Amino acid sequence: MANSKRTLFLKRRLRVRNKLRKVNAGRARLSVHRSSKNISVQLIDDVNGVTLASASTLEKDLGVVGKNNVEAATKVGAAIAERAKKAGVSEAYFDRGGFLFHGKVKAVADAAREGGLKI
Repeated sequence: MANSKRTLFLKRRLRVRNKLRKVNAGRARLSVHRSSKNISVQLIDDVNGVTLASASTLEKDLGVVGKNNVEAATKVGAAIAERAKKAGVSEAYFDRGGFLFHGKVKAVADAAREGGLKI
């Protein structure tokens, strides 16, 4: 019986997240979610279970509403780096979820690094 794409994605996401939790205890998690129409990023404190900062292409002030390309991902990455500084977070670990580190996901990480967030 073949696994569905969704099942394989969920298994991959859990595998990546569990490996990261083992080696990066105590740091905030920069979680990325990419859909077919939008991309969103959250900075999460897993110890307390709260979201410290977030950014998405759904926000009107970023000027990329409804776009899902590398340029939009770069703006979202820069925004999350700026908001992380305001929240007092200087370093986090990058949780790509079940997505490949390529294209839009990589653009978010690179823009966050350029913005001063240590990933």
